[in-house]
Amino acid sequence: MVVILPEVSRTLNEYLLVPNLTTEECTPDNVDLSTPIVRYPVGGESPLRIAVPLVSAIMQAVSSPRLAIALAQTGGLSFIHQNQGIAEQAESVSAVKRHKAGFRHSDINTKPSATLGEVSRLLRAAERDIAVVTEDGSAGGRFVGLISTADFHPHRHDLNDTVESRMRPAAGLVTAPPTISLSDANTLIWDHRLDLLPIVTDNGHLASIVLRRDYELHKQFRNESIDDDKRFRVGAGVNTRDYRDRIPALVEAGADVLCIDSSDGYSVWQRNTLQYAVGELGGAVPVGAGNVVDGRGFRYLAEAGAAFVKVGIGGGSICITRDQKGIGRGQASALIDVVAERDRYAQETGVYVPVCCDGGLLADYHMAIALALGADFIMLGRYFARFDESPSNLVNLDGQLYKEYWGEGSQRARNVARYDQGETEMPFEEGVDGYVPYAGSLYPNIARTVSKLRATMVSCGAVTVPAFHRDAVLVQVSQQSYEQNGAEVRLRSGSGGSGQ
Repeated sequence: MVVILPEVSRTLNEYLLVPNLTTEECTPDNVDLSTPIVRYPVGGESPLRIAVPLVSAIMQAVSSPRLAIALAQTGGLSFIHQNQGIAEQAESVSAVKRHKAGFRHSDINTKPSATLGEVSRLLRAAERDIAVVTEDGSAGGRFVGLISTADFHPHRHDLNDTVESRMRPAAGLVTAPPTISLSDANTLIWDHRLDLLPIVTDNGHLASIVLRRDYELHKQFRNESIDDDKRFRVGAGVNTRDYRDRIPALVEAGADVLCIDSSDGYSVWQRNTLQYAVGELGGAVPVGAGNVVDGRGFRYLAEAGAAFVKVGIGGGSICITRDQKGIGRGQASALIDVVAERDRYAQETGVYVPVCCDGGLLADYHMAIALALGADFIMLGRYFARFDESPSNLVNLDGQLYKEYWGEGSQRARNVARYDQGETEMPFEEGVDGYVPYAGSLYPNIARTVSKLRATMVSCGAVTVPAFHRDAVLVQVSQQSYEQNGAEVRLRSGSGGSGQ
């Protein structure tokens, strides 16, 4: 007989936070947003934590190596998408792991024989203003110089001329050996007014580079997501079809954490994938699972060994699973149910399995609502797709700048491994293809969002995420409240808005 839950399915938009007492210790500077990513013993410490509770979605339009590096710099974590070949995904993971905090793998390189036109296009495509010149144009080739947009002008110089004709030769540049400390490297940058410091081996080959911009970012964000070797952390998505080949390749590439990417995670296929990762591979890397919308799904995946569990079906801005299949649950209702089961599981077993809120977040304050309801961290697609660092194209539509954005269930992505429709092809869509308003660089946007989260927690009398879970007070919002809050006011240009 059919079971009908005695509830109305609620979204994050249907709740507001009620302020608690703000004490003297409740200041934005004292708020600690750090959070666990993977399971750990109750009373212990998670082996993987991030300073900012934001991770990027496992999507083609979102999680590229460039975005992963930027998000790790700001304290979050990115999951490289799995809708690509195993070798390509593993290389994307390796590309992130080649970057150490402060010491970057050089990814904008050219050779002396290249033309100014070629380097101009390279810099424009990468949205950079300086390239490293090596003998063979590789990141580890013999270092011969630097060339930047300050060294030539496309309307003054012949673009058929060689890079060698306008580059600054290595002999006249400040360089440093691989043994230099990051502190000393930054001193050289400031003493010599450098934007880029090449790190060069004894035999003259490029080892890495240090950027002035990274120093400034470190001072702003301070808590990069790095491993014990100071390499940026990165996650990756896997599926339940080729996991026996994909997971070992991603482990070899250096992935810090994996996540099974599926629209519906309450399945024996996810259990089998987790048992392989935990059993046959001996837990070489933690693997999260999902998505689920109730306590049954959470318990099933937690017992199978999931490192964390993702919550949400059909709530994403680009997802139409609810329209196509009639499956899902309001994100707030799903979180409330799953979080209650997480806490029961922790009490019964002594193991805490973090919960990730994935989808249903249309405004920055929805992130605070999700955390208050018990989410440990938040996965975002649309939010990150808007930024320079996402891999999608920037387009101009009627004078307004947008970034392309498409769902993994769209015909454009055709992510068969994510959506079990019983076919080798997708007979129907569970996502759409569109555009999101362009929002500039990730860095100032993350800083703004973090400021909002800290301010909200201060008003709620909490300075840590666990305290926010414990002490937050929420109230449902009526339609009349919406109407009163939406009284018409003509806004000046640039005022208001959620940033999303």
